[in-house]
Amino acid sequence: MQAPSTLSRRSFLAATAALTASAAFGVRAAQEWPAGKTITWVVPYPAGGSTDVLGRAIAQQLDALLSTRVIVDNRPGATGTIGAARVARADADGLTLLGTSIGPQAIAPHVMGKLTYDPVADFAPVIMIGTIPHLLVVGKEQPFKTVAELVAAAKKAPKSLAYASGGTGTILHMQGELLQQKTGARFLHVPYKGDTPALQDTLAGQVQFAFIPAAAALPHVQTGALRALAATSAQRLSALPDVPTMAEAGFDDFVVEQWQAVFAPAATPAPVIDRLNADIGRALQSSALVALAQQLGITLAGGTPQALDQIRKADFDKWGKVIRDAGIKPA
Repeated sequence: MQAPSTLSRRSFLAATAALTASAAFGVRAAQEWPAGKTITWVVPYPAGGSTDVLGRAIAQQLDALLSTRVIVDNRPGATGTIGAARVARADADGLTLLGTSIGPQAIAPHVMGKLTYDPVADFAPVIMIGTIPHLLVVGKEQPFKTVAELVAAAKKAPKSLAYASGGTGTILHMQGELLQQKTGARFLHVPYKGDTPALQDTLAGQVQFAFIPAAAALPHVQTGALRALAATSAQRLSALPDVPTMAEAGFDDFVVEQWQAVFAPAATPAPVIDRLNADIGRALQSSALVALAQQLGITLAGGTPQALDQIRKADFDKWGKVIRDAGIKPA
């Protein structure tokens, strides 16, 4: 009866040795990666936006950290899903990355109908770049001084108040839907092709209000062209200490921040993900990135791939429920 036992022990030792060798190879491969090969950083939005500007700055930092060239490839369209699909189809070698936001990964899949990729299964999380709070703003000619006044007017005359968004399925749209569901008020949603025209028409009084990224709204609030009724962050913004949070305005569970993050194709080797996480994390600590983030109104985050994975899954579920409850059908 000794032979089977001996054979099992030999098999176990052989398997252990193989796993150890494989792990050593993985570490060695990650140290050598990317071995001078060009890395493509896909931005699923047009050039010039915050996601693009931030991505280019990080790519520049990675050039030196990884001793290679990192190029930015803008693939805009379909609320960011065209660029996401490009990365989902790429080889899982860590040479194609997606620098994206909450929209294509957690919101658009619920409103875009059948996509060519799975927003969870087809991507390996790398790192959270940062978060962007929003402001609920009205034009200077609007009579509303508080969120409660805005909601009361909408309840009195359903769909008499219009709000702008950067498009159906964007985070700006979703915040309006969330406000409706929490209050029972009914607003008229006016989607635009991007945040900028939505902001412009809010300034011009073509719509009554909008949720706008804080950095974009701040200059207009400071000049008096816009009035900020509340911030969607957990804490008051240091630049606007007199503007309450949505919770302080009487609307609990309304912390909404637009995150920016990096993903790789699913099945990208873990040592490569770890290397990317570490080096992008170093880039986020550079003085140049910190200064740029302040200009863009982004709170830099960092953290582990696992932490990003939890956030994206939670937001995917959260906004999926909001969309279903709103009766929004996939286009």
